[in-house]
Amino acid sequence: MSSSLWVVMTVMAQFMPADGFTQSTIAKAYAEWAPAIALVQYSSEITDPGSGETTKRDSSALGLVVTPGGLVMAPGHMQLENAEPFNVAITVGHSGSEQKFEAEVLKKPDDINICFLRIQSDTPLNLPCATFARNMRMAIGEPVLLIGLYSENLDYARGIYTCRIGGILEKPRTTYCIDSSLRFGFVGGPVINAQGRLVGVVGFDLTPAEGGDLYVRSGHPLVYQADLFRKYIESPPDKTAEGGPGGEDAWLGIFTQPLYDDFAEYWNLPKEGGIVVSSVMAGSPAEQAGLQSGDVIVSINSIEVHPRLDREVVGFTKLVREIGVGKTVPLRVLRGGKPLDLEITLAARPKSARDAGEYKDEVFGLTVRELTTDVRILLNLGEDVKGVIIRRVKSGSIANLAGMRPGVIIMELGRNPIASLDDFKKAVAKLAEEKPKEISAFCRAGAETGFFRLEPRWDAIKR
Repeated sequence: MSSSLWVVMTVMAQFMPADGFTQSTIAKAYAEWAPAIALVQYSSEITDPGSGETTKRDSSALGLVVTPGGLVMAPGHMQLENAEPFNVAITVGHSGSEQKFEAEVLKKPDDINICFLRIQSDTPLNLPCATFARNMRMAIGEPVLLIGLYSENLDYARGIYTCRIGGILEKPRTTYCIDSSLRFGFVGGPVINAQGRLVGVVGFDLTPAEGGDLYVRSGHPLVYQADLFRKYIESPPDKTAEGGPGGEDAWLGIFTQPLYDDFAEYWNLPKEGGIVVSSVMAGSPAEQAGLQSGDVIVSINSIEVHPRLDREVVGFTKLVREIGVGKTVPLRVLRGGKPLDLEITLAARPKSARDAGEYKDEVFGLTVRELTTDVRILLNLGEDVKGVIIRRVKSGSIANLAGMRPGVIIMELGRNPIASLDDFKKAVAKLAEEKPKEISAFCRAGAETGFFRLEPRWDAIKR
């Protein structure tokens, strides 16, 4: 090959589009948006829904800095129903300019599978951040550029790849699907169009069991356009805020499933969808309104509901939540195939395990939480069972040597009845002052009750 031909081919390569992008467009987009990408490292406690026991797992994810002061977006899989992130650290910068910060996890939005984190710093920050374009629509076949992180083997280096919009879903909201598989380190990464404008991030909408909340399209990579999450950047979620009008979520107190077509056919009902009441919680608004297992809800607050698929049930949950606590609304159900009109007064959703109070005890090496309604349901506990549930047991601690483990419910400690976190704190303080040679803890593990024997070495305990 002659040298002149080689020069021509080299020049042409600089202007040849890479799946719709010129090399200069890619270089400019990378230089502009790659500095906003951060590495999020964290630990999770995975709770076994059957036993209540927890295991620890260390993980990492891509973070995208979206404000100069340190608000960071991360993939929704960080916060799952049975997994709680802690020890969160965020590294910003790369190629020798890294800075590592602690971070707190904010309340996860209900309407998009994204987490928000806030970097903790004693001094004001001015970090490179992503700025999203407004009101961007995309078309079938339109090229997009993704920026993400390679694996630990490649030192979490920033990388790119290009793909196209392979499909557009119009319901329940406009959703753009990309036409290729998504590497894990790119989940949550920025999506740039051919004009170099930042239009959103890429991710997955997951099933409820996997941690998705709304608009479930499991298993396929999607573009979350910026208009879906811009409000959370402008007004970040609070760490402890509750949703719904007035700061609380409204709640019915039922377990449900959609009215599948085969259910409708079996019960000789129209195949128009609905909410099947599987069970009713004791003391809930649903019980007080007279709802029964087997009822099919077809409207609430004069709004018809027609779920026929699992993913459509979350729309009903969102509707209930937004009606508001304390509101009395009409409810129409089908009972035995016949319509029945009821009235229901919505109450505030009970505190969940995710929002439960927690106490870390340095004497016996236990981290315990208050018992919440969802934990009682999970473990089949009646309201007569009082106590606190063990979340973590410190390795080598007094509790660990006694055989105590996560999921055990402490009902009495050293003959001190335990009905709340405050009771537990007071009992620990009292025992630390009295310093008995042996302490009995009356506990419940599954369906069984019994005693654990704690033998503190008070001279070795540092408080």
